Amino acid sequence: MTSSTPTALDSTFSHLQNPTFLQACLRQATDYTPLWMMRQAGRYLPEYRASRAKAGSFMGLATNRDYATEVTLQPLDRYPLDAAILFSDILTVPDAMGLGLSFALGEGPKFAHPVRDEAAVAQLEVPDMAKLQYVFDAVSSIRKALTQADGRGRVPLIGFSGSPWTLACYMVEGAGSDDYRLVKTMLYSRPDLMHRMLTVNADSVAAYLNAQIDAGAQAVMIFDSWGGVLADGAFQEFSMAYTARVLAQLKRVGPQGEVIPRIVFTKGGGLWLKDMATLDCDVLGLDWTVNLGAARALVGGLENGPGKALQGNIDPNVLFAPPAQIATEVARVLDSFGTPYQGSGTGPTHIFNLGHGISQHTPPEHVAALVDAVHSHSRQLRR
Repeated sequence: MTSSTPTALDSTFSHLQNPTFLQACLRQATDYTPLWMMRQAGRYLPEYRASRAKAGSFMGLATNRDYATEVTLQPLDRYPLDAAILFSDILTVPDAMGLGLSFALGEGPKFAHPVRDEAAVAQLEVPDMAKLQYVFDAVSSIRKALTQADGRGRVPLIGFSGSPWTLACYMVEGAGSDDYRLVKTMLYSRPDLMHRMLTVNADSVAAYLNAQIDAGAQAVMIFDSWGGVLADGAFQEFSMAYTARVLAQLKRVGPQGEVIPRIVFTKGGGLWLKDMATLDCDVLGLDWTVNLGAARALVGGLENGPGKALQGNIDPNVLFAPPAQIATEVARVLDSFGTPYQGSGTGPTHIFNLGHGISQHTPPEHVAALVDAVHSHSRQLRR
C-alpha cells in the first residue's frame, strides 16, 4: 500500500475545536468514532427545503455563496456531526466545460450538450477554474462561518468532486442511467475516445480539488458513484487508473501547511478493495455490501504501518426504522469494525457514514437517533 500519511497534525488540530474526523482520516486514535453523512445537507431537512424555495432552484443554491454556506451549516446546527461537507454537486466540472447542467424539481441532473462522438470528445479541455469561482467562494465563506469566537473552526470542511469515470457517465448519457448503455458503448467500441475524455476529466478534477484546498477545504473526497457498474478489468482501466491520476496531482498540504486527507469512495467497489488499497489516498469509503471487519483485515493496516482508514457504511434505509432499531444497526456496524486503534502512533481507524447518500424521505429525528447511537456506542467500544 502506498501512503505518505503523517503521524501528527498539531498545527491543524490547534485551529479546530473538534479535529476527530481529521485524526481518524490519518489513522490516529480518537475518543469516539467520528460521523458525517453523505448528502447531509439535503431535502430531508425542512430548513433546506425552505432555503431552496428562496433560491428558486438547486443551482440557485449551489451557485450562490451565501445560500451554499447557509445550507452547509444547517445539519451542523441540528446534529453534533464531526465534519461539514461543501454544498455543491459532483457535476460542476462538466458544467464548466460548457455541457449545460440543469436540475428540474424532483428530477436528477441533465446536460443540454452530451458528449457522444469524436468531435465532441475532441473539444473537451480542462475548464478555466474562474468559471467555478462560485464554488471556491463558498468554501471560503463556509470556513469563515465555521470559525468560532476563539478563532478555531467548529469542525473540518470537506471538499469534493465526482470521479473522472462518474463524470464521464453523466457526460455521455446526458443524465442518470439505468443501464449505462451509451457510455459503455463508447468504452467498448472506442476506448481511445473514452481514455481521452477520462484524461481531461482527471486533470480537471485535480485542478478543481486543488483550488478547493487553496480556498480552505481541509479534506477532499472523490465520489466514484458509478465505478461499481463496470466489469472487472474495466474498473481498473477506466475508473481506478484515472482516480489515481487525480490523486497524483493533488496538493498534500493546505495554505497554512496543514496536511489534507484524501478520501476515495466507489459505490459497488467492495470487490476491488485489495486493488484500491494501492491508491495513494488516506481513506477508502465503503458501501453497505462490505463487511468492515473483513475490510479492516484487508486494507486497514497494522499499528504504525501503512494502511487506509475506512469510512462507512450503514444502509441509508436503516434510517426508516424506529430509533431502537437504528441503534441496534449502528452497534452492528461499529462492532463489525471492532475497537479502533487506541495507541499513540497510527493504526486502523473508522469514520462512520452511510453507505450512500441519505434519502430525502428520511425523518430528521431518526438522524438524531443515528448520531447519538454512533457517538455513545463507539465510546463504549473504547472502554
